[in-house]
Amino acid sequence: VQLQASGGGLVQPGGSLRLSCVASGRLTSNIWDMGWYRQTPGKQRELVAKIDVGHSSTYADSVAGRFTISRDNSKVTVYLQMNSLKPEDTAVYYCYAEWKLGTSLRSSWGQGTLVTVSS
Repeated sequence: VQLQASGGGLVQPGGSLRLSCVASGRLTSNIWDMGWYRQTPGKQRELVAKIDVGHSSTYADSVAGRFTISRDNSKVTVYLQMNSLKPEDTAVYYCYAEWKLGTSLRSSWGQGTLVTVSS
């Protein structure tokens, strides 16, 4: 499973951005969870939001109420709608997918897309 993320960029505080991440490969039908992490220099990668195949979602406290994660299983795509962006949301955002291979659970990562929130 390969992931391709897009949608990052520069936005002013209070603005919005929508990230997209499309999965491809032979085993996309085996994908369970999809989601987004983010990372800033010197810090560990942190979970932003995730959504399972049944569309049940989980959010980090720092983004709950401002970000919305969704997925289109027919397009094997996960989205992150980010509203009311703050400077502290500035980070490289990575999408990921967890998928089953036999009895094991594997994960794939996208290449990262930079989100900069600044005036």
